[in-house]
Amino acid sequence: MEKSILIKIQSNRLIYWGVFLFLLGLVVGLMAPVFANPRMGVSSHIEGILNGMFLMILGLIWHKIQVSEKWLKITFWLAIYGTFMNWFGILLAAIFNGGKMLGIMAPPQESSPIVEGMIGFSLISLSIAMIATCIILLIGLRKNMSEMV
Repeated sequence: MEKSILIKIQSNRLIYWGVFLFLLGLVVGLMAPVFANPRMGVSSHIEGILNGMFLMILGLIWHKIQVSEKWLKITFWLAIYGTFMNWFGILLAAIFNGGKMLGIMAPPQESSPIVEGMIGFSLISLSIAMIATCIILLIGLRKNMSEMV
């Protein structure tokens, strides 16, 4: 596939999935009072809103990222995974009153080992994905800046 076509497709998909995640954040915000941990419900609401906006903005600047097609694909999927997992992991903590790894954001009690494992996995994996995404984005944006001079 030609790189310019790939960039256009991925840009449109990032914007679409960003709006979808934004919507999920809004819906979670409406339901926050009914969760086992309403504070974590509000956190999940905020994560959905902010990560949705991140994906939309990323879609708008996607054409400015100067990396190979391979790295565009990797970065695209890392961003999708990291943003949705961020929202979902915190949502799990809200529903099951878990989140031992969340420190001061969660109450001292913890959920079942399976739920805590899922929350822990989501937090660790999304952190790695988002850090890698940001590093690749910075490299690609820096190359774009260098080409402009």
